[in-house]
Amino acid sequence: MKLNPRLHKTSSRKKDHVLLTVKKDVKFKEKTNHFEKWEFCHNALPEINFFEIDTTTVFLHKELSFPFLISCMTGGYKEAKLINRQLAEVCEEKKIALGVGSQRQALENSDYHSSFSIVRKAAPTIPIIGNIGASEVAQLRDTSSIQKLADMIQANAFAIHLNPLQELIQPEGSTNFRGVLNGIEKLVNKLSIPVIVKEIGAGISFNVAKKLADVGVTYIDVAGAGGTSWAGVEILRKNKSSWQEIFWDWGIPTADSLTQVSELKKEFPSLQIISSGGITNGIEIAKSVAMSADVVGSARPLLQQLINYGKKGLDQLINDWHSQLKGAMFLVGALTIDELQHTAIQKVS
Repeated sequence: MKLNPRLHKTSSRKKDHVLLTVKKDVKFKEKTNHFEKWEFCHNALPEINFFEIDTTTVFLHKELSFPFLISCMTGGYKEAKLINRQLAEVCEEKKIALGVGSQRQALENSDYHSSFSIVRKAAPTIPIIGNIGASEVAQLRDTSSIQKLADMIQANAFAIHLNPLQELIQPEGSTNFRGVLNGIEKLVNKLSIPVIVKEIGAGISFNVAKKLADVGVTYIDVAGAGGTSWAGVEILRKNKSSWQEIFWDWGIPTADSLTQVSELKKEFPSLQIISSGGITNGIEIAKSVAMSADVVGSARPLLQQLINYGKKGLDQLINDWHSQLKGAMFLVGALTIDELQHTAIQKVS
């Protein structure tokens, strides 16, 4: 059956996004995630045994080997099935969480449903997170379509991504964000699983996080600036200069966003925070946890590693980050993730 041209565009766009993030330099040009502005106090007398450090944690009622999530990027086109299967297999082996890319294509037709459903077949025990964009949520009349997307992958939570910057730059983007908060509240009240609200690289401010918490959102992924610039991705997709290039580095750096959102834990103690946006090593994972993150996510470096070096390469990178996290815990004297979350960290510049 021939694809409707409009539907084919969604699938093609998803493929473009992955290829650009892997092959092109789509990092922020000057802005960083600001974790370099925060430092632990070195503990020369940690009084713990490195080999007794326990990095396990619980996320979405499932135990993780360490507080880590491969964030949402892929799905909705032919080649994505293999990528998602391999990501899921590695996540299952390492006992970390996995998010799929936007499932908008799966709303439009069933051609590539298997590129999403494969993750649960390959990873039966880990937390899996579904994903749809804010513009789709704003148009919801009922929540049944989103529940079907969640059921497709037997998701443990469902992420709504807030991406006004990307939609502004994207040639076919939707900039009507009126009604998004109302749609999120509907999903919080109607879905059978928790709702995660995330940005995709421009960060979430205190005020936005407060609005989300007020309507019942208990999981927020700050997804701040400093890693992949999705404005940059869309600018490169256009393959020509435009007035929008000035927005390449737009956004709240991840560490700043995390600091703002973590303030809400005083009022909403059940709030779970995911720190993502330019995470590239285990020390940044450790800093995130010390700054009140419950789980830490990363996408592009891991996708690049998988595509360039295969599952063994991805496995090694995750092992390295895990070891770096444990090393940081040893050097501050934190035996568990809970102790790390209560370890002092200070801004140095």
